[in-house]
Amino acid sequence: MILVADSGSTKTSWILAGKDRESTRIATSGINPAVQDREEMVSVLADMVSSLPEIPCKIYFYGAGCRGDVRRSMAELLRSVFTDTQRVKHLEVESDLLGASRALFGNAEGIACILGTGSNSCLYDGKNMIENIPPLGYILGDEGSGAAIGKAFLNALFKNELPAWLKNEYLAETRQTYDDIIRRVYREPGANRFLASASMFIAKHIDIRQLADIVEQNIEQFFVKNVSRYSRRDLSVAAVGGMAYVYQSIFKEVAADKGFNVSKILKEPIEALADYHLEYRQT
Repeated sequence: MILVADSGSTKTSWILAGKDRESTRIATSGINPAVQDREEMVSVLADMVSSLPEIPCKIYFYGAGCRGDVRRSMAELLRSVFTDTQRVKHLEVESDLLGASRALFGNAEGIACILGTGSNSCLYDGKNMIENIPPLGYILGDEGSGAAIGKAFLNALFKNELPAWLKNEYLAETRQTYDDIIRRVYREPGANRFLASASMFIAKHIDIRQLADIVEQNIEQFFVKNVSRYSRRDLSVAAVGGMAYVYQSIFKEVAADKGFNVSKILKEPIEALADYHLEYRQT
């Protein structure tokens, strides 16, 4: 049995699968070593392990923030929560972007994108990521992400660029005040997740032209500042993540306008990643 994980800041999807294609799905809160401490991550991992019907022999963990030394520390953390270490013969920690690439393209080349709580992209040659425009996070970048869209929405809401009734409805529905929002963004952890949570409200009212414009402008910036920088319009573009999935019609329209063909959009990559490791990879 193999255990595959796709982890972001908001949630982690796990799948325990065998060659007979029988699988067990588990969902936990997000694991991101870039923004979480060890204690919080261990708690999430321990709960996940207790939910497994059996211990896997191979683990493939794809996570946000898993680069450089973080990959090694994440691997050590994973091993520490599995008491039956004799069974875990192979453990691989890679970035969520490589996971997205493998889920979207398998062994083919293309431009892989993530548009979820955060955003990212890379040029993938069918085996490795060969070029990556740095996303810079939700403060400096993450164009097209839930956090960026939510930030633009809240800015427009309180700068009186949106109808007053929409502002009142949002505050009433979320049971928040202006002070609550300022506190959540500037004084509490998980500001990126909080900002991204506004995307659910936006999606429900996407027929309002101003909100559609906010989404379209953010996705356009994602293509301009990220995808177009690879100068490979001969390759198809594919994306994973809640924002890409919910706003896929806008994503495809912007892509076409920028001269790109969109081959695939997945809400999450976990099923395709499990298939990848069962079909393509032998390690």
